[in-house]
Amino acid sequence: MTAFHSILLVGCGNMAGAMLRGWLASGLAAERFAVVDPAARDLPAGVRSLASVPADEPFDAVLLGVKPQVLRDVAPAVEPAAGPQTTVMSILAGVELAVLAAHFPRAAGFLRVMPNLAAALGKSPMGVAERGLDPAGREAAMALLAPLGAPEWIEEAEFDLVTALAGSGPAFVYRFIDALSAAAAELGLEQGKARRLALAMVDGASALAAASPYDPGELARRVASPGGVTLAGLEMLDRDGTLTHLLEQTLRAARDRSAQMAAQARGEG
Repeated sequence: MTAFHSILLVGCGNMAGAMLRGWLASGLAAERFAVVDPAARDLPAGVRSLASVPADEPFDAVLLGVKPQVLRDVAPAVEPAAGPQTTVMSILAGVELAVLAAHFPRAAGFLRVMPNLAAALGKSPMGVAERGLDPAGREAAMALLAPLGAPEWIEEAEFDLVTALAGSGPAFVYRFIDALSAAAAELGLEQGKARRLALAMVDGASALAAASPYDPGELARRVASPGGVTLAGLEMLDRDGTLTHLLEQTLRAARDRSAQMAAQARGEG
C-alpha cells in the first residue's frame, strides 16, 4: 500500500465529518470518498452517499466512525469491504488494534487514530498507532493524516492517555475559556465582552505558543514581570500546585474511562 485513493467512511458523525471536511479543504478530491451513514445529511458535493457497504468494491481504506458499542453489530456488514488491499482505520474510543484485527481478519493493516474536531481546520493533534503496516503503509498513513493537523506515532499502551490529552483536551480548554470569561463577568465586565476578549486572548496566546521557540512555561515567565499584574494572578494559579493537581486528576479520569471502554470492547467489562 503506497497511497489511499479510495476511502470509505462507515459512520460520518461529528468526528468523521470533521476529518472529511479537513481532507476536502486540503484539496483532496471529493470523488475519493464514499460514506455509509443513514443519518448523514448534506454531504459535500462529490462525496458518494451509499445505502450500504458494497461487497464487491475495493477500497484502499475504511474509516470506522460509528459508536464503539455498535462495532460488534456493524463489523459483519463492513468486513467484505476490508480485503487484503485495505487498511482499516478507527477513531473509535477504547477499541484496540487487536479487536479491529479480530473483526477484520483479511485487512492489510490497521490504524488507530485519535483526532479532535480541529481536524476540519487542519489543526488537530493526532495520536496514531498501527498494526500490520509496512514502511510504505506507514508513510502513506502519515501522508493521508497530515492535512488534518499533526499526526504522531505512539505506542498503543499510550493511547488512553493521548485520548485524554489530545482527544478530550479541547473540551477542557473550552471549559477554561468559559470559566475565565464567567469570572471576568462576575467581577464586572459585560458578559459578551468578557467572552469575546477571552476567546481572542486564547487564540492569540495559542498561536504565539505554537510559533515560539520557548516552551509555554518560559512564555508565562516572560509575560510575568516581578511584582507585576500577571505575576499576582499566576501566584494564585500556582499556589500549592493546585492547577497542576487539578489537571492531573482531569486527565487521569479521562484516561481511566478510556481504559475502561477498552476493557468493555475486549469483553472484559
